[in-house]
Amino acid sequence: MIFRAKHYQTEQMVDVCCDDGKIVSVEKAGNFVPDHQAAYIAPAFFDLQINGAMGVAFSDINLDESGIRKVLSVCKLHGIEAICPTIITNAHAVLIHGFNTLRKACESDPVIARAMPCFHLEGPYISNEDGPRGAHQKQHVRNPIYDEFKEYQGASGNRIKLLTLAPELPGAIDFIRKMTSEGVVVAIGHTAASPMIIREAIAAGARLSTHLGNGSHAMWPRHENYFWEQLGCDSLSASIITDGHHLPEALVKTIVRVKPLEKQIITCDASGLAGLPPGKYSMWDQEIEILSNGKVVVPGTPFLAGSGSFTDDCVAHLISLGVVSRSQAIEMATNAPRRLLQLPEIKIEAGSMANLILFDSNKDLSFRINRVIIEGVTLNQS
Repeated sequence: MIFRAKHYQTEQMVDVCCDDGKIVSVEKAGNFVPDHQAAYIAPAFFDLQINGAMGVAFSDINLDESGIRKVLSVCKLHGIEAICPTIITNAHAVLIHGFNTLRKACESDPVIARAMPCFHLEGPYISNEDGPRGAHQKQHVRNPIYDEFKEYQGASGNRIKLLTLAPELPGAIDFIRKMTSEGVVVAIGHTAASPMIIREAIAAGARLSTHLGNGSHAMWPRHENYFWEQLGCDSLSASIITDGHHLPEALVKTIVRVKPLEKQIITCDASGLAGLPPGKYSMWDQEIEILSNGKVVVPGTPFLAGSGSFTDDCVAHLISLGVVSRSQAIEMATNAPRRLLQLPEIKIEAGSMANLILFDSNKDLSFRINRVIIEGVTLNQS
């Protein structure tokens, strides 16, 4: 199978030949007719924060392998070749069940294992304050306990490689040191910490700000606060939800212009409602509404209640703002999160897995995927 398009980085028209699930060759475009052609070709996405989709939540006591497959299938249709399945604040038994189920799915099918190379635990070690806590259930928020985390890690088969916590909690700084020494990337998120504690967390090994700008108070001190402290730290990577709902345009532009480019990561933070049509749903023991524009809210209010977007939506929105190039936005959704988690980078070169997206992009900075190739198999057509 030969795909012809401009390379997303070099702008050179290339023929990418794929066979048996891998890229066989990448050459300058020839004079023959290829199997498929588009404006651009790029690696498929990797998202480090996917909570579920299509009515399936990884943080659900009823999670099973069929639900996992359902989430992975819809993610792939949106150009996402791999994810960190994310389990959030919940009862101990729910977390154990979730990680056990994810582990067993990986052990039973190498395709699933490749699509979920590591797991993300967001909470339960977060702030219990309104605002920073976000949509996490207050009754399940708790302080970090090393032995409890080891139970989760054991259930996962040592696949938890990313942990989001609030560093102001009792024992959190020492906990960060332990996690870092064990190869777990610690992220700061859902926090009400002082700037001093943010600095202590970074010194202890924290390397990421989880969805920077979200999961915070509605009002804070204008100069001395946890947002500016994280934004101003060049060594701290930042994931941002660029779906057009979670952050205003001016704030997205500011974060992208301030943070070193290699430290910026796009996440869609898809909830279990992502991919469902507009309407009212029950999730997390409360009623939630998906509006016609895709925004997920508490009914009758402007308050966010999760994300209904996928990574391609977030890449498209960021490109439309004109603050980064197409290739930069794609790097933020492919290799930037992989580097953070010390996973192999994905490149369009011979020998690489054929996980690709073909997309159209005009002078008006639009972005639209028209074909997804996962392990050499075309999943959708324009």
